[in-house]
Amino acid sequence: MKVDLDKLTPRQIVEELDRYIIGQEKAKKAVAIALRNRMRRQRLSEDMRDEVAPKNIIMIGPTGVGKTEIARRLSRLVGAPFLKVEATKYTEVGYVGRDVESMVRDLVQVAVSMVKSALQEEVRQEAERRAEEAMLDLLLPGIKPAGERPGALLEAGAAEPSPASGSTREKLREKLRRGELEDHTVEVNATRSQLPAIEIFSGASFEELDLNIGSLGNLGSIFGGRKKRKKTTVSRAREILLAEEMDKLVDMDRVTEQAIQRVEQMGIIFIDEIDKIASRQNVTGIDVSREGVQRDILPIVEGSKVNTRYGIVDTSHILFIAAGAFHMSKPSDLIPELQGRFPLRVELKALSREDFVQILTQPRNALIKQYVELLRTEEVELVFKEEAIQRIAEIASEVNSRTENIGARRLHTIMELLLEDVSFNSSQIRGQTVTITREYVDEKLKGVVEDQDLSRFIL
Repeated sequence: MKVDLDKLTPRQIVEELDRYIIGQEKAKKAVAIALRNRMRRQRLSEDMRDEVAPKNIIMIGPTGVGKTEIARRLSRLVGAPFLKVEATKYTEVGYVGRDVESMVRDLVQVAVSMVKSALQEEVRQEAERRAEEAMLDLLLPGIKPAGERPGALLEAGAAEPSPASGSTREKLREKLRRGELEDHTVEVNATRSQLPAIEIFSGASFEELDLNIGSLGNLGSIFGGRKKRKKTTVSRAREILLAEEMDKLVDMDRVTEQAIQRVEQMGIIFIDEIDKIASRQNVTGIDVSREGVQRDILPIVEGSKVNTRYGIVDTSHILFIAAGAFHMSKPSDLIPELQGRFPLRVELKALSREDFVQILTQPRNALIKQYVELLRTEEVELVFKEEAIQRIAEIASEVNSRTENIGARRLHTIMELLLEDVSFNSSQIRGQTVTITREYVDEKLKGVVEDQDLSRFIL
């Protein structure tokens, strides 16, 4: 759900996040204020607006407590371009790995797709009209004037339309709209879009190579992009024609302009596992490269111009949210310059048994709701007793305390094991109601509770 940012107060933002994420009030409050400050910045004078930098955030907490979900839901709330990256996949310049500027290019690509989809919806009605006319041309090749023989598509024995009525095309149009021709085969010109297989060496990119396939003119046909006739059903041909008509009606220059603006003003980049590139003091070797990655990330976070295939992007006002468990290191192990660009730090607490109960039942996408709806498609009704839910949460909390704490992800493991037999035998118990009691939970999860190793049940 996308909401107008101007109408959202920080309290309302937190309330929206509460619908999907349990607890973590400090983190929700921090991101809500950061989002609201973006709207406040837009109301400033142009001179002052450029001086206000986003207050980037570091989230500190174990895995599975909601760090990524908070950032992702925040971006969905206002339709902001969002990208999640892992800090560990980037390497210092000169090493084999991705360059840090690629995160900005990837974010721009996300924004282009978002804007293009939105503009396509605006022209969908006109595109559908054009696609319908194109489909009729395929079904009646060469038959334009009214009164010509329609061939086998019209019902056998139907009266010939008079030239004055012009009903041949209209009768076929009605049959098409009623879905009577969906399985009929037609030949359609489909555009094949295929890029050349060009190997990009580490640190290089299409932008740096200054390569533009479209500017190669007729040579582009070497790599595909030509029209190819293919036989397909009317149903599939309609999708192909509609996609092509929408592409024709959407102005890509407008898409690019809006996408870059949206990235610069509303973009959110979530850098996960930032603790893995923190350099511990008095350690050499691989930590040298880690510090190099931090220094490469620094100018992107501080604000720099990044060259993308769609144009130059200024990263000065992109909101960066970093996250990490910081088990083996601490935020102060990051280089001072990078610490300074993440002035806000929020600590997310580990999930308790009570949190697990709420996660299972309260959010809109609660796990129990998901399983109930999934099995309902097989006409199997699942009913969870309150004591069963409490027992599931208790086991999840106990297993997390004995082994690696993977937070709410533990519930996925336990729920799959708990409902394994029901899911497997759903076709045999169609129409029945399965009640999950505490005894049922204990019976199915007996091995998890007793087995101290539990290695086969860890995600």
